[in-house]
Amino acid sequence: MRAAVVAAVLCAVAALPGATAAADGPAAYAFAPDAVPVTGTAGVSDAPRLEPGRTYRGSLPANGRLFYRLDLDRATTAYVPVTAVPPAHATVSATDGIRVSVRDAHGGSCSYAAARFGGALSPRPVTALGQREAGRTSCQGAGAYYLLVERLDSGNPGRSGGSAAAGTGRPWDLEIAPVTEPRPARAGPTTAPGTWDSASPEPLPGEPRERAGGAGFAGARPLGQGVWRSRIVPGQTLFYEVPLDWGRRVHAVAELGGAARGHGYVVGALDLSLYNPVRGHVDDASLGYTGTARSAALDPMPPVEYANRYAVPTGRSAVRFAGAYYLVVHLSERMTDTFGSGPFTVTLRVRVDGQAHDGPGYAGRPVPAGVFTVTEQDRAAAAAGSAGGDRIAMKALAAGGIGTGTALLLVLGVWTVAARRAQTRASAQKPTA
Repeated sequence: MRAAVVAAVLCAVAALPGATAAADGPAAYAFAPDAVPVTGTAGVSDAPRLEPGRTYRGSLPANGRLFYRLDLDRATTAYVPVTAVPPAHATVSATDGIRVSVRDAHGGSCSYAAARFGGALSPRPVTALGQREAGRTSCQGAGAYYLLVERLDSGNPGRSGGSAAAGTGRPWDLEIAPVTEPRPARAGPTTAPGTWDSASPEPLPGEPRERAGGAGFAGARPLGQGVWRSRIVPGQTLFYEVPLDWGRRVHAVAELGGAARGHGYVVGALDLSLYNPVRGHVDDASLGYTGTARSAALDPMPPVEYANRYAVPTGRSAVRFAGAYYLVVHLSERMTDTFGSGPFTVTLRVRVDGQAHDGPGYAGRPVPAGVFTVTEQDRAAAAAGSAGGDRIAMKALAAGGIGTGTALLLVLGVWTVAARRAQTRASAQKPTA
């Protein structure tokens, strides 16, 4: 195991998102380092079983429809986010993307969601969430449930109905990260909170501080309230995480700086998206670009409350638990043709407000453990920009420019943290009395 961690540390030092993007174009999506290979099947009879708390990596062929199995009890809510990653420079249409649904053993629908590339026509990671919610009118029995992941290709007339523009036929990578949420320890409100301040706040003022983004959900760079600046190249996607306690909320504005050369107009040049702790979509905003500085702001969101899940608007319903909320920034590949290869400057103005309070309390443990919890370490990491858990040493190596010899001295520490996290995951999946 230690040899594997040595390799992981050295690979992390050699393939940091900022340096790679500046030298060689956009960095590839960074999958969770502990992701387990999985191969979906065309039918449910032999669908592979997904275990909550683990992250899986697979692929989705052109026009593919793949099934995966979940074994659930009656009282647990399950969330299954699926991130699809097309190859760099792939041709995509606005309606291309993925569709994710969860079905019971009889084929009844529990949930449906889709994620598409949209009018920017730029290939990037897209994420859709499947879920089985306890306490609803359908899909309430214990037993087998099935996740269906479908690829939406414009080259498939039966689905997106168009040309074969997307039809390179190359598979898209998948990352699947199932999570379970136990029922509350005590019954609470079953209606959404009635009122909240929905006025858009003023963008946070101040001079920006440098904060490079991560290249995937698993490596998202922590952010707290503040003004943060990074470099980004066309086709690149940056991932950040903002810890939010119960009762707190985040508002974010993304600013794309002026171009040094070129003139014209790029539709959907910059996209800013917000995802909740189970990678469920909350909101997004985009901007067109003419070469002068522009900004895009997320809509105001209510404070994080358990009862938000009973709200009708999907975005409001998504802010239903505390934990890490993800800000994802993508710069369109099409910027290159009009304004060059960059890098460009993107500034995030992040405001966090609201009165923190205790959560509802769960009758069991979420899996993975701590997914709906914000710790003092999380808050410190957001303020300092360092990553938590077994990513601390890897990112410290990169930030300090430490050489290979010194890096090896830190391997034991990384191995110890990784082992503890693995033990925590295993314990979290054991039933409790």
